[in-house]
Amino acid sequence: MEGLERGRGVYVHIPFCLRRCDYCDFTTFADRDEDIPAYVDALVAHIERFGGGPVSARSGPNPHLGGFWHDRDDDVALDSVFIGGGTPTYLPPADLSRVLAAVAEALPLDADAEITVEANPETISAEMAQALAAGGVTRVSLGAQSFDDRVLTTLGRWHDPASVETATGRLTEAGISRLSLDLIYGTPGESDGSWQRSLQRVVDLGVTHVSAYALTVEPNTPYASRVRRQPALEPDEDVQAARMQMAEETLSTAGLSRYEVSNWAVPGHESRHNLTYWRGGEWLAFGSGAHGSWQGRRYWLVRDPSRYARLVGAGAEPLGGEEWPDADQVRLERLMMGLRLVEGVPRAAVEPLDSTVLGTLIERGLVRADHGWVAVTPTGRPLTDRIVRQLA
Repeated sequence: MEGLERGRGVYVHIPFCLRRCDYCDFTTFADRDEDIPAYVDALVAHIERFGGGPVSARSGPNPHLGGFWHDRDDDVALDSVFIGGGTPTYLPPADLSRVLAAVAEALPLDADAEITVEANPETISAEMAQALAAGGVTRVSLGAQSFDDRVLTTLGRWHDPASVETATGRLTEAGISRLSLDLIYGTPGESDGSWQRSLQRVVDLGVTHVSAYALTVEPNTPYASRVRRQPALEPDEDVQAARMQMAEETLSTAGLSRYEVSNWAVPGHESRHNLTYWRGGEWLAFGSGAHGSWQGRRYWLVRDPSRYARLVGAGAEPLGGEEWPDADQVRLERLMMGLRLVEGVPRAAVEPLDSTVLGTLIERGLVRADHGWVAVTPTGRPLTDRIVRQLA
């Protein structure tokens, strides 16, 4: 495990959606289609300006990389790109192709970089699938959430289960074989049977990666307002724990290995970009509301897409804020993120740990500590958040 790569990546945010899902608290905007052309122009300009323009047009050292990336003797190489949202595939295919081309031409990507685009099933037309493949996309993450119409309605989703199968078929035909499906479990009204059927539909589709998340009620979302009016819509933690175990049993039997609390993959198909986050790597950020972390500097870009476009258009950096976490903040974050992984976290990266607390957790079978690593056991996995708080 000593040789595990922490990774360097790029995150690009597309904030537009057809509509906001009832449970969503991400930086997303619906009914702002008129902002898309200016936003795409600004996003492409920001990426190209940061990267010093297309590689073919460069005549010398990149002035933008010197101060921000820091001078370094080795070549900077980025091994993952993640275009998230929002719904990136809500953009017209030509616009998304422009963004993909800007990333590929202006930034120093590894030859085998993983390039992921998030998508909703209803936005994957045959034209979009072809545009993604032509743009060098190697991986698509589809927001399926459930294959139960009632659950989709409760969540405020617009697609139907059949559109997931249609989308995966179009992507596969276009030549994109690394497909991930996102699922949400524990929605009130979901039964054990409907959750098992959703899992089986995923298995039958033969995707190489699955993310399964417990429904959470985020403040200031339409779903939170509904819960205040109808307390019965509050998710049940015991039910969610049981559903998590069902996911583990079904997916592992189908050959997908759990490598993070909420993620399973065919070996070799883990999300390289998300591993960058969980292993404490570095990533650049572009787009409104995007967060980045590079050489000890954490930063975030302005949230409003129109303001982002205006600032970039004026030649200004669209910075919303920045900070330099101290050693203890970095340690706590590595603990929180690293213990989500089945592999765990290097103990040296999260010291000091209270030996008494750690010993108690080991005795209870919730944590293991060996070979210089600390990891949560399968028994402790449903209690990961609580374990992190105890060890922090």
